[in-house]
Amino acid sequence: MSTTPPRPFPSPGCPAHRLYGPEAEADPLGLYEKLRAEYGAVAPVLVHGDLPAWLVLGHRENLDVARTPSRFSRDPRKWRERREGNVPADHPLSPMTAWQPVCHMVEGAEHERLRGAITDSVERFDRRGVRRYVKRFADQLIDSFVETGRCDLVADFAEPLPMLVMTQLVGAPESYGPRLVEAARDVIRGTETALASNGFMTATLQELVARKRRSPGRDFTSWVLEHEARFTDEEAVEHLRLVLIAGFETTANLIANTLRLVLTDARFRANLSGGQMTLPDALEQVLWNEPPLMTVIGRWAAGDTELAGARIKAGDMLLISPGAGNRDPEVRPDPAEPMHGNRSHLAFSSGPHECPGQDIGRAIADTGIDTLLARLPDLELGVAEGELEWVSSLMTRHVVALPVRFSPRGVKGTGPAPAPVRPVPPTGGTGAGTRPAARPSWWRRLLGRS
Repeated sequence: MSTTPPRPFPSPGCPAHRLYGPEAEADPLGLYEKLRAEYGAVAPVLVHGDLPAWLVLGHRENLDVARTPSRFSRDPRKWRERREGNVPADHPLSPMTAWQPVCHMVEGAEHERLRGAITDSVERFDRRGVRRYVKRFADQLIDSFVETGRCDLVADFAEPLPMLVMTQLVGAPESYGPRLVEAARDVIRGTETALASNGFMTATLQELVARKRRSPGRDFTSWVLEHEARFTDEEAVEHLRLVLIAGFETTANLIANTLRLVLTDARFRANLSGGQMTLPDALEQVLWNEPPLMTVIGRWAAGDTELAGARIKAGDMLLISPGAGNRDPEVRPDPAEPMHGNRSHLAFSSGPHECPGQDIGRAIADTGIDTLLARLPDLELGVAEGELEWVSSLMTRHVVALPVRFSPRGVKGTGPAPAPVRPVPPTGGTGAGTRPAARPSWWRRLLGRS
């Protein structure tokens, strides 16, 4: 047990590291190590608006926070800063911290009811059927650029593939895909337009729930609505939003991060192509080194407590950090050492709020990447590695683009995607003027449009 006296949060006026802004965005992993060297396993930080929070850096401490909801609650109504009026309604983190009737923001019996409906519905998917969806959409995306000999694997593959699959799984028209990609990214980044994007997603999903109430099918939305948990429309909408945002962001980043390693790390690619490492093993290695979510918002101290020498006050915000915890020297003395077969990383959290859809995310990434590499085995990075650009936010860090070149080939003949269905204009939402602008290039090519 540590004999170091508990450390309170720095008093007002004392310098504290911001988890947003140029330093954090330029090198979040470097900032984590700087904080670890200065504070140890738990560090005082500032989030948007210079609001105080605790960043959990240690692997063991991250597990402690994730697994003990009695001490570290998921209910944002406990956030002292909000109760004291320090969080304005238009705060960039409001979409992620405003309480909603959703399983990751409640505890106890209510959590069991809501989480049970999500878990039971996820388990109804035929895993082979999911992989068939992934293969079909992956082939369609590849067909849209295979004859050109070049593409951007982020915009043309890693981002659209998860949302195409997930819109199919929730029973939504495929035409929802491009706008939902942009809105989900916006919400995760916590930009100035995050609230508008969140409103657009909510209005779109309200229409979907109303449609499935009238005409249920064999899809996630219908299964949740018919579950014995008896979801209200509001509960259904909020859980669909959670599933789409979390599932899209984590899976898109996992695909992009893995493909970047394939393109830039000769040893990694040789081990993969030579059979020394399977694709599932490669994905786990990426989940250790570059987890899709670097930081996860959403723990609040249920009472005064202590964590790794930090004196936590009731209502304090804590941030779980897979990016920092996965590099904790106590579990990884040498970060360069492979972690084959080891799934004890923090990429999908742990405890009662562990990600229920992680196996579907793995299936999308595994099948999608396997399809891509099988069809385009001579993929090469189209720019020097040093020219790759990154975008970082409080929660994520990912490469902006992966331009590649390859030998042009003929299409596989998978046929065009189903004809788009124009969604009913959302009502009671943000209105057309606040919908996020879509990045439609891949979508137009997929639909065979100019």
